[in-house]
Order: sequence, then structure tokens, then C-alpha cells
Amino acid sequence: MNIQKKMIPAVLALLCLTTLQVYGQASAKKKEYTLVGKVEAVSISTGKVTVNHGKVDGWMDAMTMAYPVDKPESLKNVKAGDRIKASVFNGDMMLHNLKVIPPEKPKK
Repeated sequence: MNIQKKMIPAVLALLCLTTLQVYGQASAKKKEYTLVGKVEAVSISTGKVTVNHGKVDGWMDAMTMAYPVDKPESLKNVKAGDRIKASVFNGDMMLHNLKVIPPEKPKK
């Protein structure tokens, strides 16, 4: 019984430290990256856009993948063949602030 009473403060301290660490990780701002790629397909019904993109250093290797978007209404302005730019975050596979990159005008 005496040992149990002595362990209670240690267990409570450990619980407090663990809670603070988890809270600190959850509230830490996620690192933002920029994804640039070519749209292969758009699915308004699923709210996803399939993008063939280059490597995003620190986030993902080059690949073609269907991504959900933060604002499904933005898919109305995107079509296959468009070049797009979007923000992505660690631990989040969603494309944020999806924008179509205007085509370059031919130089004269």
C-alpha cells in the first residue's frame, strides 16, 4: 500500500507530461509545401483531381495520384491538361488553394 501511494505522484506527473507533449504536437503548425503538376482527370462527384506532379522535396516523390481538394467548387475551373499549383501540408493529402497556372504565351 505504501508503494502505491508513492507511485501516484510519479504516474500523475508522467500523465501530465504525455498530455502536454501530445497537445504541443497537435497544435504545432504543419509545414507547407507547393505542389505543381499537370491535371490528368477531374472528378466533381468525388471532389478529387488526378495530378501528375514532380517531386515535392520533404513531402512526396513524383507520381500521378488522385487528391481531394479543400474547396470542391474549385474543380469547376479545372480540366484535364491544365497545369496547377496547390499548397500541401505534412500529414495531409489534400490539395489546398488549388490554382490553374495560365499557359505561357509564345515568345515572338
